[in-house]
Amino acid sequence: MRCFNRLLLFSLFLVVFSGFEGAAQTMATAPTNADVQELRQTVRDLALRVSALEAELHKERPVSTTEMASLKPAVLTAPGPEIRSSVEAVSSSSVASVPASAAVSQQVTSTPSSPVASILPTQLSGGATINYTFDGYYDYDFNHPIGRVQYLRAYDVLSNAFSINQADVVFALDPDVAAGRRYGVRLDLQFGQATETLQGNPQNEPRPDIYRNIFQVYGTYVVPLGKGLTVDMGKWASSLGIEGNYTKDQVNYSRSFFFDYLPFYHAGVRTSYKVNDKLAVNYWLVNGTNQSEPTNSFKDELFGFTAQPAKSLLWNFNYYLGQDHPDAAPATNCTAPVQPGLCLQAIRPAPDGKQHIFDSYVTWNATPKLTLSLEGDYVISREWANAAPAESSAPSHVDGGAAYARYQLTPKMALGGRFEYLSDRGGLFTGTTQALKEFTGTYEYKFGEGFLTRLEYRRDWSNVPFFLTNKPGVLSSDQPTLTVGMVWWVGGKQGPW
Repeated sequence: MRCFNRLLLFSLFLVVFSGFEGAAQTMATAPTNADVQELRQTVRDLALRVSALEAELHKERPVSTTEMASLKPAVLTAPGPEIRSSVEAVSSSSVASVPASAAVSQQVTSTPSSPVASILPTQLSGGATINYTFDGYYDYDFNHPIGRVQYLRAYDVLSNAFSINQADVVFALDPDVAAGRRYGVRLDLQFGQATETLQGNPQNEPRPDIYRNIFQVYGTYVVPLGKGLTVDMGKWASSLGIEGNYTKDQVNYSRSFFFDYLPFYHAGVRTSYKVNDKLAVNYWLVNGTNQSEPTNSFKDELFGFTAQPAKSLLWNFNYYLGQDHPDAAPATNCTAPVQPGLCLQAIRPAPDGKQHIFDSYVTWNATPKLTLSLEGDYVISREWANAAPAESSAPSHVDGGAAYARYQLTPKMALGGRFEYLSDRGGLFTGTTQALKEFTGTYEYKFGEGFLTRLEYRRDWSNVPFFLTNKPGVLSSDQPTLTVGMVWWVGGKQGPW
C-alpha cells in the first residue's frame, strides 16, 4: 500500500506538471478568467488529496514510540518539494488561500530530538546552552599510603577507592555581536572532590561554604570599541597555567603540579581587547587568588596577551601581581556589627609582601595528529615588603615548567604524555624545600562524542623523602600510581568548556 501511495503521488506530480504546461499554452493563446479559476481549483483539490493520502498512510501503518525516536530528519517530511513549491507559488498569488490541512502538511519539517536531548535539555532559545558532565576515577597508589591520601594531586586525591571527581552543570550564553547581542552569561555549578580542592580553604575564603559549588559565574558585555572590548564581571577559572578544570579538554587525566599550585579562580573584573586577528591583550582587577571574597583590601592585577602568529601556533603570556596575606583573623568575641557568618579580629601589623607570577605557555599543532605544548612558570613571594625586627622579607621561589605531547592514533584512540619539573625553594608550594619531577603517560579511548576513558600511569618523585607510605612516620621519595578515569558529558556547547 505504501508503494502504491508513492506511485500515486508521483502520478499526481506528473498530472500537475502536465496541467501547468497545457494551461500555460492555453493562456499564451487565449487566456480567460475561467481557465485561471479552473487551474486554481485543480491545485486546491490536489493539495487536499495529498493531505488525505498522508493521513491514510499513517492510519494504515502506525509508528511506535521507539521508531519515532530513531527516525532521521528526512523521514518526517511534507509532500515532495516540487509539489510544495508549486502549491505555495500559486496560493501566494491567488485570492483564495490553500486549505488549512494542506498548510499544516507543508510545515511538517521539524527534526525529532534525540533520546538524550529529549531527557536533558541542551539548547535553549536565543542561543543559550545547558551542558552536563560526570567525571569519576579509580586510582591505585603502589605506596599504599595511610588513609589512602595522595600528596600533591589536585583531583585524583584518593587511592584504592572509586571516587567522584566532579559533577557539573554549565549554563552558557555567549555574546553574538553579528546577531545584535553584545551580552552573555556563564554559570558553572560543581559538586564532588574537585570542589573541595578548588574551593574551601578558610585561609583563602572567609566564608567558603557560600560559594563552594559555584565554580564560575560571570556576565559579559562586548563594548563597541575597535574590534571589540570584552568585559567580564564575576568569578572565573584562572588562565594561569595551560591546564583547565574539565578533564575531557586535557591531555592527561591527572593534573600537573603547577595546576595544583597556581590559582584556580579569581573574582573581579577582566577585560580583553582584540588588537587584530593575531593579537589580544588582557587586563584583570580581582580580589585575589582563589578568593570570591577578599582577605584584605589590596586588589590583584593581571597583564597579559594571547598571540597567534600562525594558524598552528598559539602563545599566552601572563604577569600577575598579588598581595594575598590576610589583614584579619577569625574570632569569636565580636562586639561590633559584622557580615553574617563573620567574626574577625584585625591583624596588626598585617603582612604586606607581594607575589609576582610570570606564566607563559605555547601550543603547536605540528601535524593534524600531533600536538605539542610547553609551559614555563616563575613565582616569587615575600611575606613582608621590607625587613623589620622579627620580620623577614627573604623571598620564596617556585619555578619550572612542563612539556606535553598528544598523538591521535585513530579517531577513537590517543596517546598523551607529560613531563614536569618544579623547584620549591622556601616551601612556598609544598612546605618543604625540594625539587619535584613527574612523568605521566596516558592512553585514551573515546567510545563516542560524550564518553571517554583514560588509563594512566604516573610517577612523582622528589630529591627528599616526602610522600606517604603504609608505615607511620616513614616517607618515600617517589609516588607511583595507576589510574582509570571515566568521563561522560552532554551539551550544546561546542569546543572546550
